Amino acid sequence: MTFNQMRSFGTIVGFLLAAMAFGLAAPQQALGQASVTVDASQGRHAGEFMIPVNKSQVLRLDVSFADLLVGNAEIADVLALTDRSIYVLGKQPGSTSLTIYGRNRELIAVMDLVVTVDVEGLKARLFELMPDEEIEVRGVGESVILSGRVGSSVRLARALDVAERYAPDNVTNLLSVTGSQQVMLAVRFAEVQRRVVKELGLNTQVSGSDFAVSVGDALLDGFFSATAIATGTATFGIGSVTLDFLFDALEEKGVVKTLAEPNLIALSGDTASFLAGGEFPVPVSQETSGGQATITIEFKEFGVALAFTPTVLDDGLINIVVSPEVSRVDPTNSVTIQGFNVPGLTTRRATTTVELRDGQSFAIAGLIQSDFQDTVRQFPVLGDVPVLGALLRSSDFQNAQTELVIIVTPHLVQPAPAGSLATPVDNFVPPSDADIWLFGRTESPSSGMGTGGTNAANALAINEAGGVQGSYGHIIK
Repeated sequence: MTFNQMRSFGTIVGFLLAAMAFGLAAPQQALGQASVTVDASQGRHAGEFMIPVNKSQVLRLDVSFADLLVGNAEIADVLALTDRSIYVLGKQPGSTSLTIYGRNRELIAVMDLVVTVDVEGLKARLFELMPDEEIEVRGVGESVILSGRVGSSVRLARALDVAERYAPDNVTNLLSVTGSQQVMLAVRFAEVQRRVVKELGLNTQVSGSDFAVSVGDALLDGFFSATAIATGTATFGIGSVTLDFLFDALEEKGVVKTLAEPNLIALSGDTASFLAGGEFPVPVSQETSGGQATITIEFKEFGVALAFTPTVLDDGLINIVVSPEVSRVDPTNSVTIQGFNVPGLTTRRATTTVELRDGQSFAIAGLIQSDFQDTVRQFPVLGDVPVLGALLRSSDFQNAQTELVIIVTPHLVQPAPAGSLATPVDNFVPPSDADIWLFGRTESPSSGMGTGGTNAANALAINEAGGVQGSYGHIIK
């Protein structure tokens, strides 16, 4: 763009206003505005002139010029301040050329105007937000390159978000995260179930050749005539009469303890899952293209399952999205579908998000449940008669209590040297023939003595009450 052709480009008014503004504010802008001197004796190509987008700089020449020509006015604008200084404004990222002519139309120099992302502004903003991080910023045309090291993945994401404000969709990430970014999550399922069942009743049967009456609840299959109980009829006639009594008394107590401790490791920001159990088939009815129903098999998982996504935050804080589950097959909840017996599942599951530090524990779920059931079966009307009604009545009493707690504990971990990890099979020694046939041993007496570099004192666990003896669990040094 030459000064003689400004009117044809329709920008003369903008330059005049810019010149007036610059003249009024020249004393103030001189302090904060960049100034570059160009030596015209370098040759016609005077190199590159870098300008941040939406920023201005002053270009100074060592000779006088008369005309200027910029290749793409949408990338940069130029304005002559004096016969040896040029005001350059970066409008959008990109590159164009600036041609400078003398008073006799001779070519003085050609420069490349490169409008880049505001790298200095980005550096200042990153230092303001994260002064302790070692982040290097480089601008390449419309792109920004971030390199260096940051302390956590959260700060990495923060730096990228800030850079996106300056160079949308043109940020190259070469940052690395220092410190441990692998998280091991230890989960404990601890559950105790107590159950008490009591039954008391009298089963009475009066029968004859042409007469039958049954009162009570038979506990023994086949003790009474199934037909007589089902029909509930009473036929009177001449014949022999038999009177049978069966007194039922039953008390049942039981305790169930469940302890599962799955451990799983995942990188910060990634999801890891774990399942120790199995699958059982479930028939599913599906309609074919011909409209006929067919049975297909799907498999349902059960066992100890764990899925979690950790995110290491600042100052060692760990954000965890965790979904632990313990399930087992429960035949008492089974159903029959078209001749297929499908068992049910007893499931303990939790899904939540928590934040805690390395080594801290959190009880993410808990349950205290008490179930009470009392059932009385009696002969109508007669069962309400005092004393005599007790002979025509039976009672069931059931009481069940459940206590459950799920505890999670995260740890920041690093890979261990080879040989420092012990496994459950390191201390196991198969029994000899003498151990099996003479002593009935399932393991050699030397099991648990510290083979494979394992400390036997830490590896040996004895459960005298249950009769199980030997190494239990794995050891991480």
